[in-house]
Amino acid sequence: MLAVVIFLVTLILVIWQPKGLSIGWSAMGGAVVALATGVITWSDIPIVWHIVWDATFTFVALIIISLILDEAGFFHWAALHVARWGGGRGRLLFVLIVLLGACIAAVFANDGAALLLTPIVMAILLRLDFSPTATFAFIIATGFVADTTSLPLMISNLVNIVSANYFNISFSQYATVMVPVDIVALLSTLAVLWLYFRRSLPGSYPTAHLPDPATVIKDHLVFRASFPVLILLLVAYFVTAHWNVPVSVVTGTGALIMLALAGRWLQGGRDAQIPVRKVLRGAPWAIVVFSLGMYLVVYGLRNAGLIHFVTIALHDFASHGPVVAALGTGFMAALLSSIMNNMPAVLVGALAIHHLPATADPMLREIMIYANIIGCDLGPKFTPIGSLATLLWLHVLSRKGVTVGWGQYMKTGLLITPPVLFLTLLMLAWWLPLV
Repeated sequence: MLAVVIFLVTLILVIWQPKGLSIGWSAMGGAVVALATGVITWSDIPIVWHIVWDATFTFVALIIISLILDEAGFFHWAALHVARWGGGRGRLLFVLIVLLGACIAAVFANDGAALLLTPIVMAILLRLDFSPTATFAFIIATGFVADTTSLPLMISNLVNIVSANYFNISFSQYATVMVPVDIVALLSTLAVLWLYFRRSLPGSYPTAHLPDPATVIKDHLVFRASFPVLILLLVAYFVTAHWNVPVSVVTGTGALIMLALAGRWLQGGRDAQIPVRKVLRGAPWAIVVFSLGMYLVVYGLRNAGLIHFVTIALHDFASHGPVVAALGTGFMAALLSSIMNNMPAVLVGALAIHHLPATADPMLREIMIYANIIGCDLGPKFTPIGSLATLLWLHVLSRKGVTVGWGQYMKTGLLITPPVLFLTLLMLAWWLPLV
């Protein structure tokens, strides 16, 4: 009970975020209390650090790259091109915005998509003078797709990296399984969003007032370098996977290259147009402290034996075959994510899968590993507290003067999420045995 109380209080502080108390220090405070009360021991700290370090530093590096590209005008340029490709047809623009969000989430993680795409889409919608109902449809679609299509690559979600590292899944192995699964997640997301919002979408919109995409580029050197750097980065992930190079090392190298270009380091800083110090200050350094602290608190649940109950449920799912194993694990992970946030939920699921009996079918175990990831990526859309990306998205909206109430969010999330999650898990159960 002590482990549960510490976890719940820590979670409340992380979500509430009292003034002056960041998510990092809230989580670390819970870890200190758990350590002081004996819920965790000093020997647990290096174990948990080994689980989280690669994921957290990869995430920080990705956000740094994203912020540099945002300062250079890269995402604004892309969004304006999408608005022009829509050709004045509102429903086509909706589809294109969802596809753009999926691409950004895949490469720059779900948090990057929520942080960067949302304000840009809002700015374009204001310029196009969309109605409030149409604006709401585009905003919800942007926030929704950031999580539901964050499956394809290890770097697409912090949850993916944590789980892949925990079970020693390489970048290429992960992509082989999850890219086809993510395609189903994208198509089903698009279908569900279309059915839900089709009456709210405008039939047409004016394009004459849209600025030329080239005019929003602020740093042409960084902009021109972005495409080759991103392509090389993706290639490096697959190549270095054969030598077990940590993903954070590859991503960190990419971030350093972008920082050097943005800061004109080879020119001694002359002609630099992007405030590199501002970018570094804006990086989510608190996530490093948060990951260690939150996972130490979750590890206290494991030490208290509470993970055992999840393991029993997983074992029961596995006894009914691959489809039930995938659906049961995925929906349970989704439920846990919606209640306790997907960061602690993915570790709860991973620890439970790790403690399955040695006699468990390896294929069913692998299905449950990926189903746990899918549930923790998609499940957060049930509630506003399900993921950091959703909390960040809501924060961005509130700063822009847009308020999405919990009731309004949950009504939409509970209708949209289950069919997408169901179809995605079915695809996993069918596809994984074929790989």
